[in-house]
Amino acid sequence: MRSPAPPAPEELRRVLCFGAHPDDLDFGAAGTVAAWRRAGVDVQYCLMTDGDAGGFDPEHRAEMVARRRQEQLDAARLLGVEQVHFLGFKDGYLEPSHEVMERVVAVIRQVRPDVVMAMHPERDWTRLQRSHPDHLACGEAVTRAVYPAVENPYAYPHLAEAGLEAFKLRWLWLYAGPAERENHWVDVTEHLDLKVRALRQHLTQHPDVGRMEDYVRTQLAAKGAAGGLADGRLAEAFHVVEVNAADTIAGF
Repeated sequence: MRSPAPPAPEELRRVLCFGAHPDDLDFGAAGTVAAWRRAGVDVQYCLMTDGDAGGFDPEHRAEMVARRRQEQLDAARLLGVEQVHFLGFKDGYLEPSHEVMERVVAVIRQVRPDVVMAMHPERDWTRLQRSHPDHLACGEAVTRAVYPAVENPYAYPHLAEAGLEAFKLRWLWLYAGPAERENHWVDVTEHLDLKVRALRQHLTQHPDVGRMEDYVRTQLAAKGAAGGLADGRLAEAFHVVEVNAADTIAGF
């Protein structure tokens, strides 16, 4: 299989990152996002569910959606991400349906990014918690949307009629998937503090903040080693897919 050579940050103009729930992107990609923003890349988020099934305090149920939305906005702004799209689907009920895919296609065509990032559509059997059904649905819906619907003007034709024209996306980056699919590692050592600070914004989700932070550091160190980085370096890992390369021939 041909190994794609992902673009350097300075080669990118705009990136659109999808997460199933508030905090997914901060766990999976906040260090990479911080590196992109430092390089001047316009990074936007799209959260697919409202996060209402999260949290641990029964007293917060009525306000959980508002709390989690604000937590995500606060975390995003720490990293320099100003634009956050909220699709508002119900937490725990996300499916790769045409209703969801149409909304995803609309956002991608509106933003017209160089890279779309999403959760991985394949289940990770080594740590099942990584493969929440909403995570898998996020990855499947975005992957289906990226090809062929985003680039097919006859898919959801009313979108093109409304001015959201089809275009060919170059790169799809998937996170939180099986380790055997990972083919690209980003050194995030210098961005650890920002990643941890972003995760700390999601206080409704962390009954033990110290344990969470220890886990994140351990995982980043393991990914750094798996990616062949120097001793002590930390990494986030992705499955990078080149959707439209120079030699791609695709029909719908």
